[in-house]
Amino acid sequence: MPVTIQDVAREAGVSVSTVSRAFTVPEMVRDETRHHVLATAERLGYRPNRAARGLITGKTGNLGVIVPDLSNPFFPNVLKGVQARAREADYAVFLADCDENATEEIALVQAMAKQVDGVILCSSRMSEAQLERIVGTTSLVLINRQVRNLPAVLMDTAGGMRQAIEHLAALGHRKVAYLSGPRASWSNRERRRGLRRFARQGIEVVELGPFAPRFEGGSHAADLALAEGVTAIIAYNDLMALGVMSRLADRGVSVPAEMSVVGFDDIPMAGMATPPLTTVSMQNERAGRAAVDLLVSLLNVTGADAGDLRRGLECQLIVRASTAVPPDPTGR
Repeated sequence: MPVTIQDVAREAGVSVSTVSRAFTVPEMVRDETRHHVLATAERLGYRPNRAARGLITGKTGNLGVIVPDLSNPFFPNVLKGVQARAREADYAVFLADCDENATEEIALVQAMAKQVDGVILCSSRMSEAQLERIVGTTSLVLINRQVRNLPAVLMDTAGGMRQAIEHLAALGHRKVAYLSGPRASWSNRERRRGLRRFARQGIEVVELGPFAPRFEGGSHAADLALAEGVTAIIAYNDLMALGVMSRLADRGVSVPAEMSVVGFDDIPMAGMATPPLTTVSMQNERAGRAAVDLLVSLLNVTGADAGDLRRGLECQLIVRASTAVPPDPTGR
């Protein structure tokens, strides 16, 4: 038979209401009593009923996560971090894919709001105006998106782009193409900001796109980059970079002897490619965990100033075999 709250109360020598408060409003129970109750519950194997607890606290014990594209290998590690941290905080996780569609993303937030205590929006495709309109629907935390007064976990992709440009400059490249990702992507805007801010004097950067952030998008973009006469290509993400390398191989262009290629994200396939892909590594799993911490803080702290809830994560260039000196030392 499953252990009940009455069993815990009897074993701990306290009332049923004290056990209930220890789980639902722990600040109302003396530390010594609360620790004793929780230890007893753990020893007996008691797990509070989520539905019953929800009736008392008005909370569901659930968190929502919405991503733009589940088929993109960037997101599983983010979700892994979300799931691990949510489990530690005793929350269940609901997951949805908006298929790169801002309208669908809004509908998902509105549907989830009835079933969760808060939602994590990963790389949201909504405009700032759309995001501001749904504030108040439920508690929100953003990953890789910055909007005034909303908590966010932000990866320093502009700094990652600086590292990529400096690496290519040190190799001797003087004309580089950037293959832009989705127009609505905050990360894409940050990469472009990094290009404008950190490109060294004497390096010409050709921006192309936007392209779909998929393998096929990179395949299409490769021909356009070749027509520009560049010696290096930086893709919005690794999937596009892998598409670029595939198309270059089809056209008999050797990587890196004739063209250097850099990606973003450091997905597992990046290190398995031929040649292994130079890329900017993101702290995906850590971002997922940090987003849950922010959301739980927002839910538990009365009057918390959401505008002060920010977490920044650094990016790191991983140099592999897809980058080398250009065919001509001048890069022309």
